[in-house]
Order: sequence, then structure tokens, then C-alpha cells
Amino acid sequence: MDIDIHAKNIELNAPLRAFIEDKMGDLEPLIARMGTATIRVEVGIPSNHHTSGAIYSAEANVQVPGELFRAEANHFDLHSAIVEVKDELKNQITRFKDKRRERQRQPSEA
Repeated sequence: MDIDIHAKNIELNAPLRAFIEDKMGDLEPLIARMGTATIRVEVGIPSNHHTSGAIYSAEANVQVPGELFRAEANHFDLHSAIVEVKDELKNQITRFKDKRRERQRQPSEA
């Protein structure tokens, strides 16, 4: 699993990089059997003039062979936005795997 991290209008320091890698690493058991995965994470502040409201954003794209999962979140805290993105991706991947498993269990029309 390859994790590509980008920062926009903030500094990507070592603790933030480690936090992102830790949270996105939680997805590895879910996508391990799906093939080689690439995760692209973008975190930051959408604009320099934004001063109130949910000012931090996080976005992640998980690319596995034949599928793309995408999630984004805005929050007052950058770490909370990252956790929300991870949770949404986890839900999407779980739903996809459940649908695929249910399709395989359907009786064949003969």
C-alpha cells in the first residue's frame, strides 16, 4: 500500500505525516486482498483568507484495481477531519465488499 500525502497552505511536519500514515494504515486490512492500493491524501486550508467555520479540510482517494473510493471532510480541527475521512473510506470499502459478497451468494439462473 502506497500513501501519497500532500499539504495545501500548511506545513507538513513529521508528526502530522505520522498521524496520517497511522490513520490510513487502518484501512490496509480491508484492502489487502483487493490488490495493490494507492492512497492519495490532501490536507490543508482551502484558502488563506478563510478565518471562521470549518477551516481545515482533508481529502483522500483510495485507488485499487478497478475501483476508486473517495472521501472528504471539513472540520475545525485538522486531526478530526483526517479521522472523518478515514471513517468514511472504511464505510465505503466495507459496503463495497458486502455488496460483492452478496452478489456472489446469489443463486445462478439456470
